Amino acid sequence: DYSCTVSSCLKVHMRKHSGEKPYKCTDCDYSCTMASSLKLHMRTHSGEKPYKCTECDYSCRRLGLLKEHILRHKGLKPYKCSECDFSCTVSSSLKVHLRKHSGEKPFKCTECDYKCAIYSNLKLHMRIHSSDKPYKCTDCDYSSARLGNLKEHILKHSGEMPYKCNECNYSSTSSSNLKTHMRTHSGEKPYKCNECDYSCARLGVLKEHILRHSDLKPYKCTDCDYSSARL
Repeated sequence: DYSCTVSSCLKVHMRKHSGEKPYKCTDCDYSCTMASSLKLHMRTHSGEKPYKCTECDYSCRRLGLLKEHILRHKGLKPYKCSECDFSCTVSSSLKVHLRKHSGEKPFKCTECDYKCAIYSNLKLHMRIHSSDKPYKCTDCDYSSARLGNLKEHILKHSGEMPYKCNECNYSSTSSSNLKTHMRTHSGEKPYKCNECDYSCARLGVLKEHILRHSDLKPYKCTDCDYSSARL
């Protein structure tokens, strides 16, 4: 039911149906339906960032990005969630946030059944299949697919444990370990078995529990025929 007042707009719109992309990049295989889109794309090759912030040294390729950046200086968050009190300066951030409420996970792995709400998470996940671990420790041969994991690993060399429990003297190099530890105080057991009423605080413990229902014993002794569901 699309309609417009200018014939050229209709011509561009019809390309969505035909798949025609007459504007092609000379530096890569990018193509698009609009000359203005190609012009913006070419800035990725030239590095041109004509839109500049008057408050700081930020610059960008798109006017829309500059407008959103300026909102941060003003402290304005015009994009608000209708389901909770979340608000943000960037419309795309609200779009991603709304997937938490809808459960939508549009980014799917082509190698397994993994899917997620954020493209960058899929990109990180794909390193599991490719064995790409670009983040490397300078003190040992450890490498990781995630920068955050490398940062936590480096703390092990320094002995620093910045994540501290406010209920006891527990501390850790990992924020996720602290989060799991806090469940010992709160009693929270978010991982639940769908075969019985068992629940626990750690995903790994639930996986071991599920093996009991399946009779699988993947941990085997190399000296005899003993095997177990638990390591």
